[in-house]
Amino acid sequence: MTASIPAASPHVMNTYGRVPIALARGQGSRVWDVNGKEFLDGLGGIAVNTLGHNHPKLVPALQDQITKLIHTSNYYHVPLQEQLAAKLVELSGMTNVFFCNSGLEANEAALKIARKYGVDKGIAKPEIVVYEKAFHGRSIATMSATGNPKIHNGFGPLVEGFVRVPMNDIDAIKKATEGNPNVVAVFFETIQGEGGINGMRIEYLQQLRALCDERGWLMMIDEVQCGMGRTGKWFAHQWAGIVPDVMPLAKGLGSGVPVGAVVAGPKAANVLQPGNHGTTFGGNPLAMRAGVETIRIMEEDGLLQNAAAVGDHLRAALQRELGSLPGVKEIRGQGLMLGIELNKPCGALIGRAAEAGLLLSVTADSVIRLVPPLILTAAEADEIVAKLTPLVKAILAE
Repeated sequence: MTASIPAASPHVMNTYGRVPIALARGQGSRVWDVNGKEFLDGLGGIAVNTLGHNHPKLVPALQDQITKLIHTSNYYHVPLQEQLAAKLVELSGMTNVFFCNSGLEANEAALKIARKYGVDKGIAKPEIVVYEKAFHGRSIATMSATGNPKIHNGFGPLVEGFVRVPMNDIDAIKKATEGNPNVVAVFFETIQGEGGINGMRIEYLQQLRALCDERGWLMMIDEVQCGMGRTGKWFAHQWAGIVPDVMPLAKGLGSGVPVGAVVAGPKAANVLQPGNHGTTFGGNPLAMRAGVETIRIMEEDGLLQNAAAVGDHLRAALQRELGSLPGVKEIRGQGLMLGIELNKPCGALIGRAAEAGLLLSVTADSVIRLVPPLILTAAEADEIVAKLTPLVKAILAE
């Protein structure tokens, strides 16, 4: 490990359990620390670095934009907002977009849309259905929607107005909302990221879409982590052939430049009016250029197809090397969003993998999460498996 890097900074708030590495540069799916040690990036900045590092098409475009405008504010029209919004509308089958800076902000905006949608219908105290193990952010409202008690601890009282249900059980949501006229929306991740790479089944998504239509609820799908091509389609819910009413995006949309978006369909697109919501930095020209160029490069380079093909290759290799080991409960996920659940906590793997030259994360205590850049090659996928396999075997033997 990098002895020259302190375990903790004396000046930065102690909010992260950091690995003692300071990264200095990257190229493709690889990064190097300040001491020159090389790492294969299996984390992609937590599903952010869609195009990897120092992409030869993205970097010149961002350099060009910086020489023109970085920020202007939303007092004025931002042509790049319209360009990116038009593309997201085309890809999603929805109608309108609000731009912000992060997934948390996008999810917060979605919650505001749901509440105002209810109030506009005469519901004084709107309620939103959310899910066990969900993660939507760390603001007071998005934390309240999140289904992880560890994240709640120390921050009560939580925001009211959430009804929590288990995944993939249509009878459970019907029972939990029976006779409740205050429910206005259902809010969920197609594939839970922080919750452990847990996916909604296609038939459940279709049942949920029908239930929302029947009851006049907004279907709000958090695609912050699982969207932007990560599963092999632009948005993970598209595997079920459905269209949501509200869709928060962020992470991979800007390939590392902070950007968030809320895409809305006809039921939700006009809920927010001038004065109801806003942002200083959201939709700035630099972030919008990053989004426009990210999508352009993804299309030009066939990265949805790559995510699907290399993801299948990686999952098959993980299954072959690890799937039959006692202690490996399940290998799951889709495309380049994969989780390996062990039968014991495995947080120690983050540091051990880094020592072996591999960046990854562990989520939900016992799930190894792999969300590499969408430019990952099959050879690099094999390298991930080669580095990870002995580490998993070792931790299971302890």
